[in-house]
Amino acid sequence: MRSPLVIPLIVGGAQFMHQFDGAVIATALPSMAASLQADPIRLNLAITTYLLALAVFVPVSGWMADRFGARRVFMAAIVVFTASSVLCGLAHSLTELVLFRIVQGMGGAMMTPVGRVIVLKSVPKLQLVQAMNAITIPAVLGPLLGPSVGGFIVTYFSWPWIFFINLPIGLAGVFMVRLFIPEVEAEPVGRLDRSGFVLIGMAVAGLVFGFEAMGRGVVPLPVVLAAIAAGAICAGLYLMHARRTSDPIIDPSLLRIPTFAASISGGGLFYLSTTSSVFLLALLLQLGFGFTAFQAGLMTLASAVGSVAMRFTFQPLLRPLGFRRLLIGNALVTAAYLIGCGFFRVTTPFAVIVLALLVGGFSRSVQFTAAQSLGYAEMPSALLGRATSFMAMAQQLAQSFGVGLVALVVHQSLIWRAGVMVMPQDVALGYFTIGSLALLSAVIFYRLPAHAGAELSGR
Repeated sequence: MRSPLVIPLIVGGAQFMHQFDGAVIATALPSMAASLQADPIRLNLAITTYLLALAVFVPVSGWMADRFGARRVFMAAIVVFTASSVLCGLAHSLTELVLFRIVQGMGGAMMTPVGRVIVLKSVPKLQLVQAMNAITIPAVLGPLLGPSVGGFIVTYFSWPWIFFINLPIGLAGVFMVRLFIPEVEAEPVGRLDRSGFVLIGMAVAGLVFGFEAMGRGVVPLPVVLAAIAAGAICAGLYLMHARRTSDPIIDPSLLRIPTFAASISGGGLFYLSTTSSVFLLALLLQLGFGFTAFQAGLMTLASAVGSVAMRFTFQPLLRPLGFRRLLIGNALVTAAYLIGCGFFRVTTPFAVIVLALLVGGFSRSVQFTAAQSLGYAEMPSALLGRATSFMAMAQQLAQSFGVGLVALVVHQSLIWRAGVMVMPQDVALGYFTIGSLALLSAVIFYRLPAHAGAELSGR
């Protein structure tokens, strides 16, 4: 008899590959620039174009899963992602690398939301929390392990191996999907909402590009503002279009479901806070404390240990507390952790930093699992594909906005004190900002009814 965790672990493995790839390339950019004889700032296009491809194609992933079958689309996404990873490693110029990264982003855009559809339709509702727990751990470990593994690879091997490492993972994933994941029944859907696809794709791409470039000083400010404005205008046009369309590609009416709305809004605030904290930690350790990329990456392993520890304690916490109290309490813990990181200095004992990162990794995984599980608690089966696209799109926007926001805060701090080098006090303002946003998410979860998600919590 197949274990109920097999399918979630397979999907989680694919999500790990996607999240890990995004984290590891940032560490390898200087080595890649030297090898390809390109300016490191221009090479940042390899990250930006990948994110834009994700932004454009994530909204259509739910329709693809419902139209062609989630298992088939998921397996094709793994193949596309893996093959394009190998091509990225073989690239001999910036143009080739950017082209292959766009294809890789298209594959990544399908893997995460379509994988969730498979889990949601394959696992009984009473086991959904356990399944989401199994998915979350690999997905959270990816960005935490990426910096240390990336630093090790570029230090002792060469940068193409950060892409080649996806080959065995991808091949194993395809084999496991064929062996263990059954066909998932496709939902009846209408024709592709092409106008909606164009509008929402342009909206998310404009916002993601603008948020990512915000505060970094690489793209001129008028271009950043124009991108955000264009994205906002397209988003407004899409909302008007969705009201007149019977089968919109991203359905705003899903926000009428209270648990889904809380997962998107409260979970989004938390998501942008904790994902941007990885960026801030790298700044603090490398520029503020003078660590090498490899040393800084090793420090993040404490967060990874905390994430794994959560795997064994989540359900014992959820059962007596329920979703509402767990989400509120854990948001307070995470806010305290993020604000506390703002007080780290060179003289802070390593033991204190490691302990804080351990707690941060634990609380981060608790909140991810709880918020994502709650989002599907009241979702009808026929709408799961749309819900996963909506949630993946919201998380992409939150992540981009969070990183752009803290980059802007750090940059402004440098200007205010007329500094040249980033100092711990500059990074501290970024931590205080995202800590406040994590605290604000507790207010959103406070408005949930006490029984929210009771069917999943086992209370």
